[in-house]
Amino acid sequence: MDMRKLVGRNFARLRRAKGLTQEQVEIRSGFSQQYLSSLERGRRNPTVITLYELAQALEVSHVELVEPDDNI
Repeated sequence: MDMRKLVGRNFARLRRAKGLTQEQVEIRSGFSQQYLSSLERGRRNPTVITLYELAQALEVSHVELVEPDDNI
């Protein structure tokens, strides 16, 4: 299981479900749009603190960012 890709897919899915752009999440989280784009593509390995802060920006549980999906 590639956790980077899993987190990226979950982040993108949750962001879209909330109707947010990467730029809006950038404002909420303080992470650059470039970082968020790389994260969604599975090219970043976020820390636990980063996962928590991103979850806060999306107003979801941090667990939702690491939950397995059917695409593994």
